[in-house]
Amino acid sequence: MDANRLADQLSPYLLQHARNPVRWWPWCREAFEAAGVQDKPVFLSIGYATCHWCHVMEKESFSDADTAAILNQAFVCIKVDREERPDVDAVYMAACQVLGGNCGWPLTIVMTPDRKPFFAATYLPRTNSFGRPGLMEISRKIASLWKNERQMVVKTADQVAKVLAGSFSFASMTGELEAGIFQRACRQLESAFDTERGGFNGAPKFPMAHRLVFLIRQAARAAKSNWMQMATTSLEAMRRGGIWDHVGLGFHRYSTDADWILPHFEKMLYDQALLAMAYLEAYQVTGDLQSARTAQEIFTYVADKLTDRGGAFFTAQDADSQGEEGLYYLWRHREFSDLVGTDDPVPWTGIFNLEVEGNFVDQATGRPNGLNVLYLSKSWKQWAAQLNLDLRQLERRWESLRRSLYLQREQRPAPLTDDKVLADWNGLMIAALAMGARVLAEGRYRQAAARAADFIWTTMVSGDGQLCHAYRGGRTMGAGFSSDYAYFIAGLLELYRTSFDAAYLDKAVVLQNVMDQRFYDPVEGGYFLAPKDSTELPAIPKDLFDGALPSVNGVALANLARLYSLTGRPAFGEKADLLSRAFGGEVERQPASFTNFLCSLELVSKPVSRVVIVTAGAEQNVDSILARIDGVHAPELAVMVKTPRNGNLLEKIAPFTARLGPEGQQVRIYLVRDGAGRAVGPHDPGLDEFLKAWPKAHQRSKPEQDPA
Repeated sequence: MDANRLADQLSPYLLQHARNPVRWWPWCREAFEAAGVQDKPVFLSIGYATCHWCHVMEKESFSDADTAAILNQAFVCIKVDREERPDVDAVYMAACQVLGGNCGWPLTIVMTPDRKPFFAATYLPRTNSFGRPGLMEISRKIASLWKNERQMVVKTADQVAKVLAGSFSFASMTGELEAGIFQRACRQLESAFDTERGGFNGAPKFPMAHRLVFLIRQAARAAKSNWMQMATTSLEAMRRGGIWDHVGLGFHRYSTDADWILPHFEKMLYDQALLAMAYLEAYQVTGDLQSARTAQEIFTYVADKLTDRGGAFFTAQDADSQGEEGLYYLWRHREFSDLVGTDDPVPWTGIFNLEVEGNFVDQATGRPNGLNVLYLSKSWKQWAAQLNLDLRQLERRWESLRRSLYLQREQRPAPLTDDKVLADWNGLMIAALAMGARVLAEGRYRQAAARAADFIWTTMVSGDGQLCHAYRGGRTMGAGFSSDYAYFIAGLLELYRTSFDAAYLDKAVVLQNVMDQRFYDPVEGGYFLAPKDSTELPAIPKDLFDGALPSVNGVALANLARLYSLTGRPAFGEKADLLSRAFGGEVERQPASFTNFLCSLELVSKPVSRVVIVTAGAEQNVDSILARIDGVHAPELAVMVKTPRNGNLLEKIAPFTARLGPEGQQVRIYLVRDGAGRAVGPHDPGLDEFLKAWPKAHQRSKPEQDPA
């Protein structure tokens, strides 16, 4: 089959369709011009490289000559990678909701040549089946409507476009923030919480890391054990379930059932980052070593499978291998048992719930297919007690068996790795690793975060501070979106908090200024996802809702609050206040839908709290001082270190630090809280008195080294 117009694209998803008989166009002005000239509607298909149902539709429909002939005759066909063009995806997913279609990926949209949608659906079978209309029949019907009832079609498209124009407007806050909004959000989460299995609502069940972090923080502040239990129960259930890859480590995308057992097998970089931070925060507050170990093992997986040799991080691993979803991850009872051997008295097949007929159900027949997904019904602590074994001994024995299983699994055909580098998702992973380096006292995580940050800065940032969105094979792909700026700035700020390298703080300031110039809405406030002067879509999307990813505006709000605390520049504080007010009314209506934004609102709503450690030369006593600071759980506390080496740059970034010096050759610590400041020495009890304002971080002992 000859290649179509996707053959010269960089996106792995687009390249998967480059030899389809469908005459695909990439998203471009020329495609819409062709639709106008040919007087055809546009068929838009949006997906991503590791999406199972995208693969299904590509094989059964887009590779089929008869289906392609109908599509080519009726439409100008455009294929979009949602990860490459999140703005296109956001607008047409909103259109799908307006049109009342089933929303998901692959997303199928039909629109006029002027980009106004009038039909939306998700996966469509090739022909009518099980009461579902098929793509061939739908395409014929739309072609007939376009030819014979054009006025009705255009009227529908105009109506949808009009609704879309208001889809990204949000209610602002007119007065002060509602007292008790954080508690009201927790109560709403309580009503949706699955008390038996953890998580929220029923199947399918998503990790929702931002909700768990919000609950952990609120529980720590209010000493609410039930809120903490909601978070820890969910984290423990996910770690035991099949959504966790017990052999290769890392989390799958979501669970198709309510028990966290049967996963949708793709693995996304952003899930690893967000969940690592949730487990780290749980470890900080509870001291639970399993949470710390889970974060370690996530980092091990990312280093093993999702790290480019240049230090940046790949996007995802596929759900499919050899044309079947999950095949790489599943085990036959005999294969597993043979690796265990007959001499091991530990009932590993029972511990991991393997069955001879299989515990994994074939989606087509609804019957077990002889394959098993590994999951734990009990914790390791419960199993150790039941087997009368020492917990550490049992865990070490499992680790030895896990390595054998891993080596065996490595012999199988591996799922595709989507090896494009996204600036925004890399920012999240940089933040997670930097936090992990600090919380787990592990220097190699800081080094990994710094390598990725340096790669993004040198490879994907232009001389004037403008970010590129994606990179692959030595080439950058597209201008950055506000998500790239917000998430990467968050990563840089977390990396500064861990390394105290002022260059990272300086870069964050540069990027924030560019983000303000390119994306901030001067009329209604908030940040657009695409540049504010963009004209290629029926609406410019604005991201506020927390879904699989935290909202751009929520992350930006936290960044602005932290930049204000770190630099003392009023402009950052003023922008943070404006941003909180731009969406405050919307958040007050249904606060549980905006938990990441609420975490950021809490930073804005409190006065600046800051510690600046100033040294005269060698960083004497700094590590011990930082250990005392890290002994509290204080997400809103800004921490800085000024030395003769970084002093000039730090004073340029944060002019207030020019007034702060050491006490002769002694370290001096400057403390600010509630508008009042004081200076103390390293052995002065004033620092410990200052830190009593926050809950203690219960990092009682460090977990064992994570697996290599």
